[in-house]
Amino acid sequence: MATTLPILTPDLQAPPPAPDQARKAGRLIDSHGRCIQDVRLSITDRCNFRCIYCMEPGDRFLPKMELLSLDEYIRLVGILLELGIRTLRITGGEPTLYPDLDALINHVGQLDLDDIAMTTNGSNLDLRRLEQWRSAGLRRMTFSLDTLREERMKSITRSTSTVQDVLGAIRLAREAGYPRPKVNAVIIRGINDDEIVDFAKLARNEDLDIRFIEFMPLDSGRAWNRDHVVDANEMLLNIEQQFTLKAENGDNPHSTSMNWTFADGSPGRIGMIAPVSRPFCGACNRLRITAEGRIRPCLFSHEEWDIRSLLRSGSTNKAIANAIVDMAWTKQAGHGIGHSDFVQPERTMSAIGG
Repeated sequence: MATTLPILTPDLQAPPPAPDQARKAGRLIDSHGRCIQDVRLSITDRCNFRCIYCMEPGDRFLPKMELLSLDEYIRLVGILLELGIRTLRITGGEPTLYPDLDALINHVGQLDLDDIAMTTNGSNLDLRRLEQWRSAGLRRMTFSLDTLREERMKSITRSTSTVQDVLGAIRLAREAGYPRPKVNAVIIRGINDDEIVDFAKLARNEDLDIRFIEFMPLDSGRAWNRDHVVDANEMLLNIEQQFTLKAENGDNPHSTSMNWTFADGSPGRIGMIAPVSRPFCGACNRLRITAEGRIRPCLFSHEEWDIRSLLRSGSTNKAIANAIVDMAWTKQAGHGIGHSDFVQPERTMSAIGG
């Protein structure tokens, strides 16, 4: 029987108040001194894929009435901007399934943000929409693609989309004027770890930013265990058997990935996102907001805080801002995946927002 995710009703009491100086500063600072400037905003929990590292076929989506409305997303982003947020990533689920996506991008694209990006599985794109979003202010696109083999694509995503569909969408993004697209590939031992070099070749041939992601415990089937993880060192050694890589200096200290270029000057870039073997929690400046208006200070949080009720109860922007300051204050020091007492969160990546 397929695992069915419960409709979560977490403890939604108010978070402990941040110190007065944090509220007076009007900025998102956690109790470990990290300044939060990057928001991952999930605009839908719906997805047309059922990737094996995320969702089981029987997983349910939340009722639409529980999700934030377009006006609520717009209001929330405006408040976050006043709190010092500089970068916004639109996520899901699959964000292209959100019916008001065009209107949302049109609005946030007019705000004084340093960067607006979107993560997609690439199954629902066309050149017209890509150009429209680019013109409206969407700056970057990240694609999810975990295999370059068509039969394996079916088994990993449990969808009818093809590898060529996603590669075609990536090329359309380039045609629409987006800079070198990023392609995220989750690598799982025994599933697709024999394609690491193939992805490196794709980076060179298509001038792509291929980012290999260690398998994380965010699957609703609870099948994750450490034996399934191919760590970043192993992936790098695999690639360097064929290509010499050169570490890239000057990466943003808040970047989730460690990056390399090809020593022979070939185009493309290799990135490693290694939350299991090389946690980057110490420099994390991110806050996640789920599609139904829960703030999660960490991807692996077990506590999350309700912002939807404030948006719908007549609270002022100032009151909501103060609440978000308190919520950010609770951000944990790290996720603790390698610790013996680590407990996988109830939500899957699709229900959290990447």
